[in-house]
Amino acid sequence: MDEPGIFSGIFEPIEKVMTVVLNALYSLTETLGVPSYGLAIILLTILIKILVYPLTKKQLQSMKAMQKIQPQMKKLQEKYKDNPKVMQQKLMELYQKEGANPMSGCLPMLIQMPILMGMYYTLYSFDYGGAAPSFLWLPNLSETDPIYALPFLSAATTFLQQKMMSNSSEANQQMRVMMIIMPIFIGWISLQFPAGLVLYWVTMNIVQIIQQWWTNRQDDKEAA
Repeated sequence: MDEPGIFSGIFEPIEKVMTVVLNALYSLTETLGVPSYGLAIILLTILIKILVYPLTKKQLQSMKAMQKIQPQMKKLQEKYKDNPKVMQQKLMELYQKEGANPMSGCLPMLIQMPILMGMYYTLYSFDYGGAAPSFLWLPNLSETDPIYALPFLSAATTFLQQKMMSNSSEANQQMRVMMIIMPIFIGWISLQFPAGLVLYWVTMNIVQIIQQWWTNRQDDKEAA
C-alpha cells in the first residue's frame, strides 16, 4: 500500500524515530519469546500516551473547567447579546474567576499532533519485512481487517472517548451531532486503512479512556 505523500515529508523525522522505536520494541518481543509486530505497536502506543500524559491531563482539566462554567457563559451571552464588547469583557472576567481558559485545551492538542501524524505515516505503509505480520485474528497487519472487527472497535472506542470528554448535561447540539458523526467517519476510513494503523488508533483510544477516567477520579478526590 502506497504511503500518502501530501505531508509525509514534514513528519519524516518523527516517522524515522517511530520506525526505529517500533523495530526495537519488536526485538524486545522476540527476546521475550513472543515475536509480534502487533504487540510492538500496542507497546509503542502505550509508551507515547504515557509520555504525553501531562499534556493530556492539562487538556482534560481545561475542557472540564470549560464545561463547568457553560451555564454561566450562556447566561452572560444571553444577557449581553446586544453588546458584544461587554459580553467579551464579562466572559473574560468569568474565565479569570474560575481559572478557565478556552485556549488552554488547544495547546496540548497542537503539541501532540506531530506525534499522531508521525505515527500515522509510520504505520500506513510500514515495512514489516519478509513474512506477513499476523496478529491475533489478523493475517496481515499491512492489509485491512478481513472481519471488520478493528474498524468496529475504532468507531466504538472513539464514541466512548468523546462521550467521556463531553460528559455534561450542558453539551450543545453540535457536540452531540459530532459524537455520532465522528465515530462513524473513523469507522468508515478504518475499513480502508491497514490493520496495523487501526490497531494503533484503537489502542490509543483505550489508553485515552483509561487516562480520562484516572484524571477525573483524581480531580473528584481533590474536590472532595
